[in-house]
Amino acid sequence: MNIGDVAKATGISAKMIRYYEDTGLIRAALRTYSGYRVYTENDIQTLRFVRRARDLGFTVKQINDLLTLWRDRDRASADVKQIAMGHVAELEKKMRELKEMTGTLRHLASNCQGDNRPDCPILMSLGNAAPDAPAPPLRDRKKTRGFERV
Repeated sequence: MNIGDVAKATGISAKMIRYYEDTGLIRAALRTYSGYRVYTENDIQTLRFVRRARDLGFTVKQINDLLTLWRDRDRASADVKQIAMGHVAELEKKMRELKEMTGTLRHLASNCQGDNRPDCPILMSLGNAAPDAPAPPLRDRKKTRGFERV
């Protein structure tokens, strides 16, 4: 199969397939005399593995580690589980952070009049934040006349 056919079969763009080859995540495809890439059924199976892992949010490094384990028939499933559970912990942390951000933005938006006046607690909060400082949790904020003080 050529790269266009493989892209359709795996749901991975030709550009990403080339990137995965360039970075060594997958082995470089065989080439015809005219330089076209030719993929085997094993290549397609590997790319489907990569696609599913990306859909689950694994990083390229984690996918590389998983591919190494997938190819190793003497692997310990504990090694695979460790990677998966580490990723679960990262996802749960992100979910907590996203929940906090959502709560903060909801709070700011609920205190915004949303009218023609220039006063806006959302912009005030963004303007008062220290560089690279996360917004303090809602419980640590004081409300002053409908606006929050951080």
